[in-house]
Amino acid sequence: MQPIFKNTPFDALEIGMSAENTRLCVADDLFVFAHASGNLNPLHLPNEDGDGDGKPEAIAPSAWIGTLISSVLGNTLPGPGTLYKSQNLRFLGRAHAGDTLIAKVRVTAKSDNGDVHFDTWVERDDGTVIAQGDAVVVAPKTSQSFEADDVPGLTVQRHVHFDRLLERAEHLPPLPTAVVAPEKADALAGALLGSDHTLITPILIGDRAKIQAAADELNIDISAFELIHEPDHARAATRAVALVHEGRARAVMKGHLHTDDLLRAVINKETGLRTGRRLSHVFVMDVPGLSHLLFITDAAINIAPDLKTKVDITQNAIDLAISLGVEQPKVGILSAVETVNPNIPSTLDAAALSKMADRGQITGGLVDGPLAMDNAVDLEAAMTKGIKSLVAGRAEILVAPNLESGNMIAKQLTFIAHAEAGGIVIGAQVPVILTSRADDDKARLASCAVAALYAAAQS
Repeated sequence: MQPIFKNTPFDALEIGMSAENTRLCVADDLFVFAHASGNLNPLHLPNEDGDGDGKPEAIAPSAWIGTLISSVLGNTLPGPGTLYKSQNLRFLGRAHAGDTLIAKVRVTAKSDNGDVHFDTWVERDDGTVIAQGDAVVVAPKTSQSFEADDVPGLTVQRHVHFDRLLERAEHLPPLPTAVVAPEKADALAGALLGSDHTLITPILIGDRAKIQAAADELNIDISAFELIHEPDHARAATRAVALVHEGRARAVMKGHLHTDDLLRAVINKETGLRTGRRLSHVFVMDVPGLSHLLFITDAAINIAPDLKTKVDITQNAIDLAISLGVEQPKVGILSAVETVNPNIPSTLDAAALSKMADRGQITGGLVDGPLAMDNAVDLEAAMTKGIKSLVAGRAEILVAPNLESGNMIAKQLTFIAHAEAGGIVIGAQVPVILTSRADDDKARLASCAVAALYAAAQS
């Protein structure tokens, strides 16, 4: 239900009439104002240290504070149809992200030409006045109302969930990580970035000359890192696995080699890192506008998983989500429809997985399916379909029917919805970090943070 704004026309305005509007200043307000105004002063950006004291200031711009007065004049008193003629303000204090602000106006005079004069001020919720002045507006002559149903919404493209993950992980000891074939600049940069943020301690395995050339391209000194010369990618992957068995590494990271070459060493029956569970990949996604992390699985390892494999895929994802702080993950088993249809095999698997969770064969999370994508993530869509479930509309983990659909979901969220995507392979003795040349710095860091938090939870 959209709000309806009604005005008070000029003839109905009386001296002393007043109105106010309360607004919580949030970090996204500061980002939106920075884009709209072009004012990129770091003192007003939530994540920046503008004065060099070692912590962000997140000071609300004074001009933004002034706009709160315009919202009262334009929405309430006089309301729709009002136009500014002048506004002057004295700024007596500062506001920050997290403050509750109250903008107030009061009619002080009316002119025969239709002008209306107002006292205007903004105060914090403790009564401290931080802006004060007066305004002159042209008041509407006739009664009007306006329903705000055609104003586009805004989604700020920032990734607060990954920021929280990084903050949690950076308090952990660095995770010793065997990095296989970091022989290109992008592959090496991801490992070194994780090291810079104390998430991992890289052990570089590959062709020494190529790794050094990549470091030279990045203009980075890698002399402080252990470097094991092994030009053959298959043997380099095997050496990485051996470092895990020796207790020298607690994670494996993909560099510039084929994923199959790396995983072949990981799943080797005699020398690999197998456990009693099937390996699967989980994308951990920070989607702008979504109030929680979103986990997509499996989009990289199991092409057409059968029911037994999907049990492990689901359990792996639940375990990962719990290690990242999700107390009881809600798991939506996806299909094209939300009802069981014998002609759509994925609906049968989904129903079986749900029942297996009810019987304790999958633990730690709430599992429901089949669910279509809309009613898995949108509560209104689930209610429209009449689905009564603790998962429908609230899913935090999405289990795709097959690799193709999972990969499409993850890539669409990344390149259309501007999500950041980290992720790891789990089900082995240690997490395996798979990086992509398309990953940006935030995604690379997130993958390292996910691996560090998962490894800490398993130890």
